[in-house]
Amino acid sequence: MYLLHPPGGLVSGDALSIEAQVGEGAHTLLTTPAAAKLYKADSHGVAWAQHTKLTVAKGGILEYLPQETLAFDGSRGEQTTTIELETGAKCLGWEILALGRPASDLPFVTGHLEQKFRLLMDGRPLWLERQPMDPAHPRFKGHWGQGGATVQATLWVVGLDDEAGAIEALRETLPENHRWAVTRRRGVVLLRYLGQERNEAWALCQQAWELLRPRLTGLPASVPRIWLT
Repeated sequence: MYLLHPPGGLVSGDALSIEAQVGEGAHTLLTTPAAAKLYKADSHGVAWAQHTKLTVAKGGILEYLPQETLAFDGSRGEQTTTIELETGAKCLGWEILALGRPASDLPFVTGHLEQKFRLLMDGRPLWLERQPMDPAHPRFKGHWGQGGATVQATLWVVGLDDEAGAIEALRETLPENHRWAVTRRRGVVLLRYLGQERNEAWALCQQAWELLRPRLTGLPASVPRIWLT
């Protein structure tokens, strides 16, 4: 299933709300036809907002695999993602963010983004995260924070029968480098990427999904045709 937003991006004053529900025993893969764009704020610095709420009933499976988000220099806004699962629900998803437009020599040097993520099971938190991105803050370039990276990605999965085995398979299969790591906590397997290449982040997430999908759903991975256009 495709999530369509005809403008293809957010500008100052926009407020985009996305909601989807997966019923009991249903299985849905949600993706987007193209990258989302977060444009430079207007002369008054008015922010945009994007709020996504996804719910999955008992026995349901959600694969949430949007194409990447591109944040232009000067963009200002807040993204929130809330995923509410019932006991027995499963979910696999990712978020890929690229800052600036390096190919046009337009880095992300001004603006402010804030991402908030809430993953809940029966109303109880499994994973809560808040991440501000401000080029003026020391953490943006500090090795203890963003480290100057312009691309980041997070992949999560809930509902695996063998989390340890899945993590071991990821470590054995994915490219060996220092730009990604995988761990688990409270039933959530998390894979993180921090680097400079959108294509590398996308390839890493897609390869991880292709490995994890059969373990989560019992079905082989079939790449959505829209990713190839």
